[in-house]
Amino acid sequence: MDKIIIHGGRRLQGTVSASGAKNAALPLIFATLLAPGPHRLRNLPRLRDIHTAERLLTGLGAQVHSENGTLEVTTDSLSGQEAPYDLVRTMRASVLVLGPLLARCGHARVSLPGGCAIGARPINLHLKGLEAMGARITLDHGYVEARTERLRGARIHLDTPTVGGTENLMMAATLAEGTTIIENAAREPEICDLAAALGTMGARIEGAGSDTVTIEGVAQLGGMDYQVMPDRIEAGTYLIAAALTGGCVRVTNARAGHMEALLSKLEEAGTECVVAETGIQVTGPGKILPVDIKTQPYPGFPTDMQAQFMTLMTLCSGSSMITETVFENRFMHVCELQRMGAEISIEGHTATIKGVPGLLGAPVMATDLRASACLVLAGLAAENSTEISRVYHLDRGYEALEEKFRSLGADIRRVPAGS
Repeated sequence: MDKIIIHGGRRLQGTVSASGAKNAALPLIFATLLAPGPHRLRNLPRLRDIHTAERLLTGLGAQVHSENGTLEVTTDSLSGQEAPYDLVRTMRASVLVLGPLLARCGHARVSLPGGCAIGARPINLHLKGLEAMGARITLDHGYVEARTERLRGARIHLDTPTVGGTENLMMAATLAEGTTIIENAAREPEICDLAAALGTMGARIEGAGSDTVTIEGVAQLGGMDYQVMPDRIEAGTYLIAAALTGGCVRVTNARAGHMEALLSKLEEAGTECVVAETGIQVTGPGKILPVDIKTQPYPGFPTDMQAQFMTLMTLCSGSSMITETVFENRFMHVCELQRMGAEISIEGHTATIKGVPGLLGAPVMATDLRASACLVLAGLAAENSTEISRVYHLDRGYEALEEKFRSLGADIRRVPAGS
């Protein structure tokens, strides 16, 4: 496995572009299963998860061609309705084939999902909603099997505003008979992106981005031609890197309206944020001020930015508190930051960070996607050399991370393990 080596202490300067959003692209890829097509998706990032999704479509009988960030898909005749364990275990989003396959084919068999080890993240709300729409669901040997003659519209109240559950039920409802109302729906920008793409296919959806989404089912859908939104988490990672290193970085193709909670906290930490139509520029403060955060579903502070923001707080002039409310195991990066000299204590779901004058490079190990990013940020700010192992997690969510950071002046490189 590869590792990343960073010689830190450099101020980042320059301009970098945010890639297409993985968390928006994956449901759009699986939405192509709803209709024969042809479908075209543009601005897709080159990521391991995207490649896994393409393999999954191919396994279901779709014709897939990917080139230069554009994916062309034709699903005229599907040869199967099963998402196997060997693919689903590496990517939780694979469960999003369940709704489209069930709605179009009346049958779907999907392995229970895997992915990052940051919590249980059960799919019971997906299944409960599909059952309310008339699906017959069984669990057998690690697989979910769902059948229906045709889904029916229903009023579904989600106990928590799950993003994946909202997306799965939205897609399923587009071909259901009658009207489906999803209450306590997730409000993330990626939900709005999916609704807009489904609209180009002929779906009738209202309320995306609010806590109540209404879908009027139609008899059939057509192909889509759609450009994926920019990745707000990737953009936020570069903005924090600028603040952490005292640099000045402009992130183009970033939408401030998707990142208000993060930008507010960056400004509270003393960072200067300038928003323009073409992107966001951040200038790091002379002194990083302590900030308390609490992760929440959108529009609150995103859990996917918690680890990166914690890295920023390790160098604050005081103490800060970070409370994680979304995933129960999302402090696994703390031990690695402590190896680099961070002073962090954990009690329950809250981490208390006492700022230190500086971090020191050390060998560290990534545990999940966002933990990987936070260790890269720590390495960029640390003295001496940092060696990060198990960086394959990064390839699931960040396109050309090392190249982009090098363009900003970072001394960062990827080498084969053992080098």
